[in-house]
Amino acid sequence: MLAVFVVLGCVSFVAPELSCPPKQYVSKAGCCPMCRKGTIVQEDCSYVAGTLCSRCEKGTFMNKPNGLDRCFTCTSCDPGHGLFVLQGCSETTDTVCEVIDGYFCKDLDVTGCSAAQKHTTCVPGGRIKEPGTRRADAQCELCQSGFFSEHGVNCNDWTTCSETQVKLKEGTESSDVVCGVSSRNHYIVVVTALLFEMTIVALLIRVSLAGAKWQ
Repeated sequence: MLAVFVVLGCVSFVAPELSCPPKQYVSKAGCCPMCRKGTIVQEDCSYVAGTLCSRCEKGTFMNKPNGLDRCFTCTSCDPGHGLFVLQGCSETTDTVCEVIDGYFCKDLDVTGCSAAQKHTTCVPGGRIKEPGTRRADAQCELCQSGFFSEHGVNCNDWTTCSETQVKLKEGTESSDVVCGVSSRNHYIVVVTALLFEMTIVALLIRVSLAGAKWQ
């Protein structure tokens, strides 16, 4: 059931170019008493009756004394735009929105956040200098020489190849140094392995011949 309120007061007649006293609004009949918060004018005051007020419907609100005939529409907190409802709308207050994780507020006022944006993602070759918050965007910076960042989060030192390795690929801002075994070292390893095997075979033959001699 729609609640109706009557605000009693005298009708004041003023010239069109003049304004009404505080807590009154201009109507066709003159100056009428304003409706309180959470209500709007359903019928202007008259010579014999005060202002007739009605409560705001669900989904609307009025946050001040007024002489309006329509309540304000409650703000919608759209999760698709990075917002969630921190405080629901009432007859006298608008919805209060807050940003979800991964977003920051672009437009903040006394009723909360009305517009949000995703935190900036740092590109490969850079790192996060300052993490994003609900009130500020993330800050990025490029990696220094000798460092790389593959995913744009942290900068890491280039790998230093060992003495037995050679540098196959130089490091960049977004990729590490690539190390590998040199062909020369590979040849030395192969030759050493062959000599070792030949030595073992020679020893086995020598032992076999010695055994045959003593039989």
